[in-house]
Amino acid sequence: MSADTDSDPDVLGPDHTTVTGWGRTAPTAGWLIRPRTYEEAAAAVRECGARGGIPRGLGRAYGDAAQNAGGSVLDMTGLDRVHAIDATGGTVLCDAGVSLHRLMQVLLPLGWFVPVTPGTRYVTVGGAIGADIHGKNHHVSGSFARHVLSFELLTADGEIRTVIPGTPLFDATAGGMGLTGVILTATLRLQPVETSLMSVDTERAADLDDLMARLAATDHRYRYSVAWIDLLARGAATGRAVLTRGDHAPLDALPARLRTDPLAFRTARLPAAPAVVPEGLLSRTTVGLFNELWYRKSPRARIGRLQRISAFFHPLDGVPHWNRVYGRGGFVQYQFVVGHGREDALRRIVRRIAERRCPSFLAVLKRFGESDPGWLSFPLPGWTLALDIPAGLPGLGAFLDELDEEVAAADGRVYLAKDARLRPELLAAMYPRLDDFRALRAELDPHGVFVSDLARRLHL
Repeated sequence: MSADTDSDPDVLGPDHTTVTGWGRTAPTAGWLIRPRTYEEAAAAVRECGARGGIPRGLGRAYGDAAQNAGGSVLDMTGLDRVHAIDATGGTVLCDAGVSLHRLMQVLLPLGWFVPVTPGTRYVTVGGAIGADIHGKNHHVSGSFARHVLSFELLTADGEIRTVIPGTPLFDATAGGMGLTGVILTATLRLQPVETSLMSVDTERAADLDDLMARLAATDHRYRYSVAWIDLLARGAATGRAVLTRGDHAPLDALPARLRTDPLAFRTARLPAAPAVVPEGLLSRTTVGLFNELWYRKSPRARIGRLQRISAFFHPLDGVPHWNRVYGRGGFVQYQFVVGHGREDALRRIVRRIAERRCPSFLAVLKRFGESDPGWLSFPLPGWTLALDIPAGLPGLGAFLDELDEEVAAADGRVYLAKDARLRPELLAAMYPRLDDFRALRAELDPHGVFVSDLARRLHL
């Protein structure tokens, strides 16, 4: 983000700043406010003005969900206290601005792990609820909100409400992209672990059908499962993949040298991506070479390799500002899900991406379990594919519009936390509870205090 030197007379001293998502594709300027107390957060909501405000965490939503052109953006990372840990019962009460990274630092030495983590640990608890994030364990554990026991929500009328599962406000907020209010604190149920290492199995799949058959047959044996998929491979190799699955390693699986400190949280850190990256670095040629090498170097089958939690869940977190490698134009992350019985739609889309020669080296396929209660929560039982594509690829917008149509026709949906370009007319087909969400928002926030670029674009 960049900021100019102008300042607003507001008592909280906001900065007039350009804000963008992690994909860096659609920057907009607004007033960035950094509350440090609940009282300051409430004051910021009261002072939002005609263009409203939206809460923001660590900025890892890929699209425009945490931006607000001409309005206020509430940076909630200053509210970052861990208030209480029940090390016997496995719960934690913390501020919404606490990151999953911080929770891992605090909880792992006590034998507890966050219940759900996406591909980055630099996500706040508030953001995790607002996007109802999912991880490699959705087929077993569901999404993040399923493990939230309660949260405190600052609503547009200035009231702080305690919200519990099974209520309309909970279901609207889980996946509601910050549009029902500002989450201040949350109480989470945790996952017990004996070590901070993972026991990991890896295998290659020759094509998409081989991959899907392996996932369907044996995913139930693993808590965590994900497949890297080569979307540049064509012909008989279309959809070839490297399947990685595992679980938290028990203490008796560790060699003696690692048993002295089995719950240590260790992370690796590589040099940051350069601020300026040559345009076209991620071309079809370079990405094709990377994909070929990655597939060939991966073992045909390997069982029980020990990996650090950070390496298994968050390999890209070791490269600060890795999103810069796509150049100044940024990138689009496109993620969709189609249900069981709609595998032909997935096959068609994978073939179309391969034929289009989209240079994506970060492409993953996973299986989702049962749907979660959030009205705008993304997962549904079936198959989800996520891929990164350089935003400057010629004809990309029209191509993704066509994929949206195919996803909607298959009763699937795209992930709002990663979206910056979906057309609003497809939203209702993808999210059947959209009218309920809009009705609750209209009742709870009749003057539109909470708003974002995404909300304006999709008429949320």
